[in-house]
Amino acid sequence: MNLKYDLRFPLVVAALLVVGLMTVSTAALSPRAAPGIFPKQVIGVVLAALPVALLWWAGRDRAYRAAPYLFAGALLLQASTFVIGKEVNGQQNWLVFGPVQFQPLEFLKFALILMLPVVLRGGYQGVKTYAAALAVFLPALALVVLQDFGGALVLGVMFGVMMLAARVPWWHALLAVVALGVAFPTLVYPHLEPYQQKRLTIFLDPYQEPRGAGYQVIQSTIAVGSGGVQGKGYKQGSQSHNGFLPEAHTDFAFSSWAEEQGLVGGLAVLVLYGALFWRLSGMAAESPRLQDQILFAGVLGQLGAQVLENVGAALGLLPLTGVTLPLISYGLSSLVTTLATLGLAYVVYRDRYGGVI
Repeated sequence: MNLKYDLRFPLVVAALLVVGLMTVSTAALSPRAAPGIFPKQVIGVVLAALPVALLWWAGRDRAYRAAPYLFAGALLLQASTFVIGKEVNGQQNWLVFGPVQFQPLEFLKFALILMLPVVLRGGYQGVKTYAAALAVFLPALALVVLQDFGGALVLGVMFGVMMLAARVPWWHALLAVVALGVAFPTLVYPHLEPYQQKRLTIFLDPYQEPRGAGYQVIQSTIAVGSGGVQGKGYKQGSQSHNGFLPEAHTDFAFSSWAEEQGLVGGLAVLVLYGALFWRLSGMAAESPRLQDQILFAGVLGQLGAQVLENVGAALGLLPLTGVTLPLISYGLSSLVTTLATLGLAYVVYRDRYGGVI
């Protein structure tokens, strides 16, 4: 359907926002939750209108021209966390300016999604393609991996998917995956701190430390399982409201939702994400420029990686990395930049025929 505007896309985004607001409003009842998180989340939705409106006015080509400046600014902000960053949950990757607190990593994701299509717009051209792409990606990865393994993982997936969209031979990607699969357990994992190793492996057997490292995984799976098929009902979740489920509004937002809405509600959220990814894929297929297709791939890579990791961790199938659930988890930095990223994708789709010969 080659329409200039596709209403299905914003409708799916709006539906996920409703789920998110419902989840945060009920998670706010937990004694573990900070006061005022629901009104702050609503403010985040309103604030997101500003970058989306700016992107709508600027259009695709102006956004691409601004990419180098936005990316340089994002790198500078991320680097500044090593000097003036505030520590939150053991990670010094937040910046605070008066009443404003935000996570530069979220802006860096947005800037990388915008910057890589600029350097990869000519498609795969051998070694120089890797040189140009890695010159952009490696500084971003280096600034993130030392502080946030989950964030580095998301950046890595984004980069890989965008390189494939740039027509890099598939066997190159296969070799990279094999190399990482060998290097991580043999070269990286042995040099991690014991608590970092435990965090990556505890999901395999959380009951070896039920009151320690395994506590979060155990409580999350209990919350999901106790919801049954139909759930306990809106604002009736005992695990989160009694303080058993930690981070019910962020890392375990899916667990909080599944406890109250059950298997049906959990599957409904996954269907909504599937619809979002389907539309992003369709919008990419309908865009004639390779540069735009690479950008859509980046958006899919970011959101897909975050959904997979967050939901997988909530179900006890993947390690806990602190990755948020897009549009649902509480967090103004994540919410505003995710909406800005989706707004960028919609603007690129709107302008997809501009400048095409």
